[in-house]
Amino acid sequence: MKKLFIFALLLAVAYFAAVETGMLPAQSGTGNQQSYGSDHAVITAFENRQSDIQLKGSGEVIRVLDDDNDGSRHQRFILRLASGHSLLIAHNIDLAKRVSPIQTGDHVEFYGEYEWNPQGGVIHWTHHDPQRRHVAGWLKHHGRTYQ
Repeated sequence: MKKLFIFALLLAVAYFAAVETGMLPAQSGTGNQQSYGSDHAVITAFENRQSDIQLKGSGEVIRVLDDDNDGSRHQRFILRLASGHSLLIAHNIDLAKRVSPIQTGDHVEFYGEYEWNPQGGVIHWTHHDPQRRHVAGWLKHHGRTYQ
């Protein structure tokens, strides 16, 4: 019985380590959305034209765009992931603080909802949901978390 317990404990540790490193998907807690933590997941979502997927990753800012002021205001910039894939980050600045200062060459980590588009995709929901119906996302820049 003791050996079975140790085996189950080791299996659980291996599972959680695989989820944490992005080797396995983790449930996001919001229905059928999934959460991933690697460039591979972004590329797979792009190739399969998937949307509404919680993704975590990081990249280098390659372009800072003007804010989108139609409807809810969004700070926008483009990240290049280590794989070379690029993503548009659309960060709602009506619900979260602006990432500032941000410039080309900066490293940014993200956790948000991926939406497919032909240019590589968009990450949004990088903030809390005041109505608590959506997974809270975030951006990390220079040691500070924005959500």
